[in-house]
Amino acid sequence: MLSYKAPITDIKFLMEDVFDYYGHFKKYPEFEEATPDLADAIIQECAKFCENELLPLYQSGDKEGCTYDDGKVITPTGFKEAYNKYVEGGWQSLSHPLEHGGQGLPPSLGLVKSEMMGTANWSWAMYPGLSHGAMNTVQSHGSKEQKELYLTRLTEGTWTGTMCLTEPQCGTDLGQVKTKAVPNGDGTYNITGTKIFISAGEHDLTDNIIHIVLARLPGAPAGTRGISLFIVPKIKTDVEGNLGEGNHVTCGSIEDKMGIKASATAVLNFDNAVGELIGPENKGLECMFTFMNTARIGTALQGICASELSYQNALIYAKERLSMRSLTGKKYPEQVADPIIVHPDVRKMLMTQKAITEGGRAMIYYAAKIADEIEMAKTEEDKKIADDKLGFITPILKAFLTELGLESTNHGVQIFGGHGFIKEWGMEQIVRDTRISTLYEGTTGIQALDLLGRKILLTHGRSLKTFTKEVLIFCKDKSMLSRNPHKRQMNKFIWPLSKAVANWQQYSLRLALKAKKDRDVVGSASVDYLMFSGYIVMGYFWAQMAQVSYEKLADKNLENRDFYRAKIKTAEFYFDRMLPKTKSLAKTMMADPKTLMQLDQELMSFL
Repeated sequence: MLSYKAPITDIKFLMEDVFDYYGHFKKYPEFEEATPDLADAIIQECAKFCENELLPLYQSGDKEGCTYDDGKVITPTGFKEAYNKYVEGGWQSLSHPLEHGGQGLPPSLGLVKSEMMGTANWSWAMYPGLSHGAMNTVQSHGSKEQKELYLTRLTEGTWTGTMCLTEPQCGTDLGQVKTKAVPNGDGTYNITGTKIFISAGEHDLTDNIIHIVLARLPGAPAGTRGISLFIVPKIKTDVEGNLGEGNHVTCGSIEDKMGIKASATAVLNFDNAVGELIGPENKGLECMFTFMNTARIGTALQGICASELSYQNALIYAKERLSMRSLTGKKYPEQVADPIIVHPDVRKMLMTQKAITEGGRAMIYYAAKIADEIEMAKTEEDKKIADDKLGFITPILKAFLTELGLESTNHGVQIFGGHGFIKEWGMEQIVRDTRISTLYEGTTGIQALDLLGRKILLTHGRSLKTFTKEVLIFCKDKSMLSRNPHKRQMNKFIWPLSKAVANWQQYSLRLALKAKKDRDVVGSASVDYLMFSGYIVMGYFWAQMAQVSYEKLADKNLENRDFYRAKIKTAEFYFDRMLPKTKSLAKTMMADPKTLMQLDQELMSFL
């Protein structure tokens, strides 16, 4: 069976030393309760819940899967009991507003909770996780009455929520949405249509499920300009929240999937289901983006969760599995062979996993601080600044970290060798569960087009300039040009990072010029450009972690010195073995798109 220990030391390192979460919290009176003592208590208790309640259900949930019977879905054994404990523990309400039953703690602290739960059992965590998007949407766009009725119960966790976008004929291209909304004349609407791929769309964990649904009003403009957003509960309720009759929302089936088998992925049929408009008419897509960014950061987190779980178990196995002798001589002469961790190739895979996990976590925690700033912004200008900052990095987080998370989990299987292919060990399940992360909430290709096409070319690189300026200021402050006491040690990180950023700026400009002549350049270069960008962004955070580690080690009274030394050595590995991948990516993203497009589609096969 898989094992998992919450990486509390790593989490606190980022919260306390790298990103100064507690100084950040003090900027907002609303977060005055988020003290180090309280946060530490929350993290410790959450770790126990994840290790003791969620992890034991991970492999059994996959084996049993969800059961579908005549429109009803039964979750795997133990899931409902774990969810009840989750609600009783107040975990759902952790980072939501006080006025609707929340605890009012920072969203960034809620993300720490989500990381631990997602690592222990991603499929289970999807059920409460999907509610957060619905909650954020109601919070941002709902009426006072909608907040009182729906948001309060979603915050309690007694009801769950979903996001219903995709239809059989459209996923990414939401302009093709056909679901209809017909006004009833009393402020309600009859919703009719079919939605597919709805995570947590039907289950037995709660009595009611609140669906956030995209649909078209009569006479609405064509395409994305004519989509509105509706709240459609599974069960009708009165204003007090008492459950009534069913609302003509039925589950037609659930998908038989490659992975996340314990998470129900439903086909939902709306047959004159009664719903309420949320937000303005024909502005549904704009409102939907409220939780799409949230959902994409949550999906980026999946890559890190999977990498952490795979790495922890691969490391244990590599220390125990005996095979051959070290190339430099016997390391454990008293044993029949050396453990495989002594072999450079195994070390390379383990170090890659470690660099991805810890570097990716830093990227996520950085974004979480920005999400706090968006939520707590006092002016529209402050909100826009923070929103633009998060909007730029979101496609990198979502695509880069899920692609690297999948890479990491494959390394985990490889380290186990043949045993990794056997279900009993659980390593292949992590791969299967992680594969979806590069697909849902916008594929890697879609995220790449968003980054290069929208965030770079359409804005003339405005957000890129803002972010690279931040990185270059850091480089200047920590280089030989500064008074940084660790500047000599930091040079091995600062100069490669500075050069990479300069290349990033140069290649972005060159691609913009090429795209003016040939629009296929955007499509041919975008994925490589995103991965190129991702390696540089992760390099920035590994340099920060190295700098903080040098500062900590300068304290002669420091305990746990090995922890900080390990951070520096992992940063060195990243800069020597992973950041150089930008060179090959630069070559391919600048290649002429004709090699992709010149072969006629009819000539692609001669079968």
